[in-house]
Amino acid sequence: MDRKPRRTAPRLLAAAVLAATAVLGAASPGASAADAATGAEPAAARVPLRVATYNIHAGAGQDGVFDLDRTAAAIRDLDADVIGLEEVDVHWGARSGFTDEARELAGKLGMRVFFAPIYDLPPATPGAPRRQFGVAVLSRHPVRGAWNHEITRLSTQTPDPVPAPAPGFAEVAVRVRGTLVHVYATHLDYRTDPSVRRAQVDDMLGVLAADSGPKVLLGDFNAEPDAPELARLWGPLADAAPGGGKTYPAVDPVKRIDLVAVSPDVTVTGAHESDTTASDHRPVVAGLLLHRRSR
Repeated sequence: MDRKPRRTAPRLLAAAVLAATAVLGAASPGASAADAATGAEPAAARVPLRVATYNIHAGAGQDGVFDLDRTAAAIRDLDADVIGLEEVDVHWGARSGFTDEARELAGKLGMRVFFAPIYDLPPATPGAPRRQFGVAVLSRHPVRGAWNHEITRLSTQTPDPVPAPAPGFAEVAVRVRGTLVHVYATHLDYRTDPSVRRAQVDDMLGVLAADSGPKVLLGDFNAEPDAPELARLWGPLADAAPGGGKTYPAVDPVKRIDLVAVSPDVTVTGAHESDTTASDHRPVVAGLLLHRRSR
């Protein structure tokens, strides 16, 4: 599995990807006679992929009750091939029973997982696992590389924090029917001041620019698509659901802050949010077609 030296948190390497199932996905269909006759892009170059983003609220629903089986059921209902998860606890605390949510969800769903901590703290008691909180990517397809990149953050775990590089921007390279796609999962700053989010956008674009081929960015942006601090995203990427429904809070949502964004070599065939209340956010699902094969 590939490893990148660039801007990657040293504690988290591609070995953190857990293979929960055998390889899924059939061979790509061949080019049709109609493709040849019309000069259209061959069917083999149009690879379908269904993606989703979901802030799981550490496994607690809109009702505040921790229930990871309910979370898993909500994710399963999305029927997505690759899912970016935000607010994932790994042995974090009593609110989630000190559970390794990334590993448990992967097991319940029969998927591979890469967990990218934002915070990695000493254990609550001697000999216990380290306490971690961050984002994760679940995949039905083989993962060829995984990286936890640093972006600008304002810590919630230290007094008087200042913006500084910190991990928690996940990237996985996923092989989908012979095509390599880079999928990123992010969780941007929640504060009213947009300056940290603006810096995070710049940092993420720097990471994306180092990769070639199809790209998909999933996450909780804590800002709506027309927010000034997100403006630089649009051009290198496109919003997969312009005019889509609101996503936060899960009941009677008033903001669309959970987004799927794609590079120009990805076509969106449809997108929608789900009205589940298994978290305080609604997940967003998008059907995609990838247009370029890996070299």
